[in-house]
Amino acid sequence: MSPAKIKLDEVIRLFENDEVASCIISKDNLMTITTKSGEIKQHSLRSLDLLNQRVGDKIMAGIANETIKYDEERAQDMPFWTQFIPYIIAIALMVVLWMYFMNQATGKNGKISSFGKSKAKLGSEEKKKVYFADVSGCEEEKEELREVVDFLKNPLKFIQLGARIPRGVLLVGPPGTGKTMLAKAVAGEAGVPFYSTSGSEFVEMYVGVGASRVRDIFTTAKKNNASIIFIDEIDAVGRHRGAGLGGGHDEREQTLNQLLVEMDGFGNNEGVIVIAATNRPDILDPALLRRNIKVHAKGKPFENDVQLDVIAKTTAGFTGADLANLLNEAALLAARKQKRLIGMNDLEEAMIKVMVGPQKKSKVISEREKRITAYHEAGHAIATYFQKTQDPVHQISIIPSGSAGGYTMSLPKEDKIFRSKKEMEEDIVTLLGGRVAEKIIMDDISTGASNDIQRVSTTARKMITQYGMSDKLGPIVFGTGHEEVFLGREFNSSKNYSEKIASEIDDEVKQIVDTGYASAETILLNNRDKLEFIAQFLIKNEIMDGEQFKAAMEGETSYEALEAMASERRKRSEEENRLARERSEQRAKEESAKREEMLKKEKEDLINSVLNGEKELKKNDEDDNISFPDGDNL
Repeated sequence: MSPAKIKLDEVIRLFENDEVASCIISKDNLMTITTKSGEIKQHSLRSLDLLNQRVGDKIMAGIANETIKYDEERAQDMPFWTQFIPYIIAIALMVVLWMYFMNQATGKNGKISSFGKSKAKLGSEEKKKVYFADVSGCEEEKEELREVVDFLKNPLKFIQLGARIPRGVLLVGPPGTGKTMLAKAVAGEAGVPFYSTSGSEFVEMYVGVGASRVRDIFTTAKKNNASIIFIDEIDAVGRHRGAGLGGGHDEREQTLNQLLVEMDGFGNNEGVIVIAATNRPDILDPALLRRNIKVHAKGKPFENDVQLDVIAKTTAGFTGADLANLLNEAALLAARKQKRLIGMNDLEEAMIKVMVGPQKKSKVISEREKRITAYHEAGHAIATYFQKTQDPVHQISIIPSGSAGGYTMSLPKEDKIFRSKKEMEEDIVTLLGGRVAEKIIMDDISTGASNDIQRVSTTARKMITQYGMSDKLGPIVFGTGHEEVFLGREFNSSKNYSEKIASEIDDEVKQIVDTGYASAETILLNNRDKLEFIAQFLIKNEIMDGEQFKAAMEGETSYEALEAMASERRKRSEEENRLARERSEQRAKEESAKREEMLKKEKEDLINSVLNGEKELKKNDEDDNISFPDGDNL
């Protein structure tokens, strides 16, 4: 007996009323539901997220207790009538072509009305497919994009960890670096349609055309279970809103607003991923950048050592979207490692990825540069340790991340609304710790401190010109602070002071910086042994966490003892995930046994029913042939 076909509303009703005993989802999203009354029903989903939005809590609970799981077996053979589908499609195609030519001949839907149609090109032809193997280099970028491919191929693995399908990916780089090739490779690997267009194609002289084309391309893409929309040079429409002279609302902004609505509005765009490319990420609208990936923190499985309060302190100032992005990145990292639980190391790695950028472990750096980076970051950390107002060091790394060669991250103890003069002075000492360490050890300096020096200069100048922290010049604001917007960036600031005052401001700024440099130099010279120890540990292990740093600074310890700390944490994480995996596998076996027992019983009942039917027929035949003596018959 074939399972009964049901609609989506019936599926949702079964879940809401807790009538589902078990559910198996095949690779092509065919749901086979066994109700608690023993009925078997089937429904073919366009996207798992459609169901997850309506009864997400029920789905997550089912996945957790293994009543809902992914079946590796393909769906059953299609019904006999599917053999007529090609003929139906051919007839429909002929009708569509006939209508198209008739419309062209009669002038309907001509060029004027076609302005609102998207000019996106479908690039999924088999002979033009591109795969990751065709893209040379870009290993970290390909690794990041493999998550998108996995999501399109096997969304259930990510849903188990509470991750949602990405809304979009932004590829940044100069022309000719392979952004378009990478986008095509994602489509090729995932085996989904690939629609390519340019940001400039959305903008025309007619009002509303851009927004109409955005709606059209998403409508077209949503006709597939999954698809990719590639927008090249998205800065043509994604420029910061309100950046025009006078701040007027123009056609480009309407187009951007419609794009944001389609990516993250009220409509259902599950399975549609937007990949955009630009060489000007600095002028993109922040709302567009926030829509890369969004998740819900609810229902995520964590390891026992996860301290959400620590993550909350580290991410002080994050918006809700930023926190959601961080948690999703952690879930993706855990899934990539084939883990069943999200660990503290996953959250910290995701935090670095969100705040600094993805790690580039394959980036080739010389031993000399590695040594410079190690001493530079050790200098930051030690300078931080001896500043009373500074937050404790949480992690030090010399692995290139984003555009940084390494980083020293501190853990905020509390949210701060105001900053004192002392805090800002000690910020400068901490920032200059890297440059001072290079000078002490190498007797030379590098360009690695350029960002630190920029931040030092900005902080010192704001102390004088904006915060009135100069004893000589007094509590006066120099400059209006009014920033005029031109082409999406700050253009200039009005000047309301004389050249004499400008010279005095420069002198005050230099004095603050020189004082901070001298303090950092004194700290590092007095703790050179610690500087050597921490730098050598980083050269060998690349990462030092806050616990290891504290142990190195507070007492005599060895490299082996610090490495043992990290090893113990890894073992605990592996053991927790092993136990979680075993529990999951055991539940799967029990569920499989129950299902087999149910099928066996159904088979036995069917056989007994058939046998009873044959007995009844045989008995009826015998009754029909009964005869009596003397020729009397009933």
